[in-house]
Amino acid sequence: PEETPDTFVNGALTVGENIGDLGGLGIAYQAYRIALDGKVAPVIDELTGDERFFYSWASAWRGKVRPEELKRRIATDPHSPGEFRCNQVVRNLDEFYRAFGVSENDSLWLKPEARVRIW
Repeated sequence: PEETPDTFVNGALTVGENIGDLGGLGIAYQAYRIALDGKVAPVIDELTGDERFFYSWASAWRGKVRPEELKRRIATDPHSPGEFRCNQVVRNLDEFYRAFGVSENDSLWLKPEARVRIW
């Protein structure tokens, strides 16, 4: 995490929740598209519906944690820190790339063949 660069997330501890986050966001996006029933979501505050969808996801993981508490959580919590739950999940969804025009020059870019697909 940015606040504790010398601390690393244990993927074996978090894999189940990571899968849940990726699957859940993918299903939520599909449900959102179904709810639109083929219509285009309105642009609000200069944001498309898809952009607002992903901004909502990101805002869910905003937070401030003291470095010592973050280290404790990384050692014991099966959930990844918020910055990973947000950024690492969206990097695997093609819809995110389309919504924001993410390209190879952007920090969140992940080659299509490296993106994880669930269900």
